[in-house]
Amino acid sequence: QVQPVESGGGLVQSGDSLSLSCAASFGFYAMSWFRQAPGKEREFVAGIAWRNGYKDYADSVKGRFTISRDVYRNTVDLQMNSLQPDDTAVYYCAATLENTRYLKTAPYKYWGQGTQVTVSS
Repeated sequence: QVQPVESGGGLVQSGDSLSLSCAASFGFYAMSWFRQAPGKEREFVAGIAWRNGYKDYADSVKGRFTISRDVYRNTVDLQMNSLQPDDTAVYYCAATLENTRYLKTAPYKYWGQGTQVTVSS
């Protein structure tokens, strides 16, 4: 499995929590979550380096979202707490082979199909 495969997502209410999971083959340097809301550009949400667990977050989700990796299941999970309507978007998992700490701007060659997250007010 080369392309990341997302799972999770759905419809929740404001303040609720939701977890996303991304499965991919071992070997990527880093994996990240991006999101794209209707009419907006795709934006970086959170990323994690596979080997050392280095993490980075978008300012808009710091303190609410947590990214983690499971080296046994080869998955990267995104725990989203205190969700708000502004978090509504299609969430994509992406993977890169580039060895860089700049996870926001790394060249992500491998992308999942995306999973919808909708937060109602």
